[in-house]
Amino acid sequence: RAAQMRKGPLMAALTLYHIAPSRSSVVHWMLEEVGEPYDLHVLNMRAGENRQPEYLAINPMGKVPALRHGDAIVTEVAAICCYLADAFPQARLNIPIGDPRRGPYLKWLFFNPGALEPAILDRAFKRAEEAPRQALPYGDFDTTMDVVARAVSGSPFLMGDQFTAADVVIGSSLRWATLFNLIPPRAEFSDYIARVSDRPAAKRAVAKDEELKAQQG
Repeated sequence: RAAQMRKGPLMAALTLYHIAPSRSSVVHWMLEEVGEPYDLHVLNMRAGENRQPEYLAINPMGKVPALRHGDAIVTEVAAICCYLADAFPQARLNIPIGDPRRGPYLKWLFFNPGALEPAILDRAFKRAEEAPRQALPYGDFDTTMDVVARAVSGSPFLMGDQFTAADVVIGSSLRWATLFNLIPPRAEFSDYIARVSDRPAAKRAVAKDEELKAQQG
């Protein structure tokens, strides 16, 4: 039986299917930034709860995160963060449709699953034969790192002074990769990680994940 942690009123409209810690921790942080009541439906990966029929009916991939919002179910980290930012614009975590900055904002949201994370994982888990640059969505690791380093320096956040869902997504990947020494140390990354990690919502999400992890042993 999956454990649950509730924030706010019973049966909140938002439910995150979560394993602590995992990729769903990114959405956990995003929910804290949004500030709306939510439920956590915590799955035990060691017990295989994410591969049971009950959860596969929600996400056939057997992966987290998955977000239920009323009758809607959304999966994939960047998609969920984009959805939440647009669904709750009062949190000012999105760039609205019609604003010319929305294009670059969306670019960074989807750069993470399309380029940054694959580049990191391909370097960590090398293929028997290196893939040709033109076959990879990110091209090459060094270019990817340089592009991100430029983007996170010169202003507090990816979209200038405004913190957005894109910072939750990119910031989470950089923080995780740095923690496990999967990317070379760079001042641009460490400074940016410090800025985003200092946010109260990020600290709350990390603390709650530590608590959940301790409860599951």
